[in-house]
Amino acid sequence: MMSTEYITLLALLIGFILDAIIGDPYSWPHPIKLFGNCIAFGEKKLNTKKNRFAKGAVLTSLLIGLSYGAFYFIAEFSAQHAIASLVIVSVFVFYGLANHTLIKEGLKVNSVLELEGLEAGRKQLSYIVGRDTSQLSAQEIRTAVLETLAENLSDGVIAPMFYYAIGGIPAMFAYKMINTLDSMIGYKSERYFYFGKFAAIVDDIANYIPARLTALLMVLVSFSYRGFSFIFKFGHKHASPNAGYPESALAGILNCRFGGPNVYHGKLVDKPYIGENEREITFQDIKKAAVVNAATSFVMLILCSIYLMY
Repeated sequence: MMSTEYITLLALLIGFILDAIIGDPYSWPHPIKLFGNCIAFGEKKLNTKKNRFAKGAVLTSLLIGLSYGAFYFIAEFSAQHAIASLVIVSVFVFYGLANHTLIKEGLKVNSVLELEGLEAGRKQLSYIVGRDTSQLSAQEIRTAVLETLAENLSDGVIAPMFYYAIGGIPAMFAYKMINTLDSMIGYKSERYFYFGKFAAIVDDIANYIPARLTALLMVLVSFSYRGFSFIFKFGHKHASPNAGYPESALAGILNCRFGGPNVYHGKLVDKPYIGENEREITFQDIKKAAVVNAATSFVMLILCSIYLMY
């Protein structure tokens, strides 16, 4: 009979392999779609009139608690049957990881840009970033892809595995709810400034360790001293307390420059520059970033497996 510890480890390996092979097919049901619907419903009902911060904090706390509780129940109920538990937990680990899709979408933006032109590239990029893409140049589009590959490596792969290792699928999907809340309401726009502030704070706290761990693993798999130095030189300069670390690591690995002014939800945000070499970004850079993402994810898998074994 398989022990709970063995199932937890084996499910991580199976889920990781499934994500690497399949990714997230658009037509499949997905827990994050349900999370998004719940957030949208709560935001529509509560983000009105007075006490927006308090109401946003209540919604955020309630949804995080419900997601943890729901997956705790699923884990405990399925644990009564070893094979069922392995299958169910493996499927949810697969749903909790997003590196295949992240890399696929990043490469797709560049492919569309080259084959169909600037307007098509802008539109394709808009599917994976929050900024206004309507005026971006080809250079800015490719830069945005690299920034997204770095930041979402932390949010979509390393952080979920980190929380899975310490708390199974309940912790993994509590984190996924936190991250989804931040991506939907954690903006400093007029509509979300107060309502989403608590969600943004919780997301900052939840990503503090994973973002720095991601950056460290990125430079280790790349053997990049420059990337290591960029983490300390530029990581803290980003408006986000976390996103700057993996972005700084990648800027150092590729010896390029990220950041600068961009429009988010109709508002110009003057982001500081990360890196020093204002050179042209090429498709080779995006391919190298994809390799870094894959290698970093694999090393994190090894680290989590070792932790779970002991």
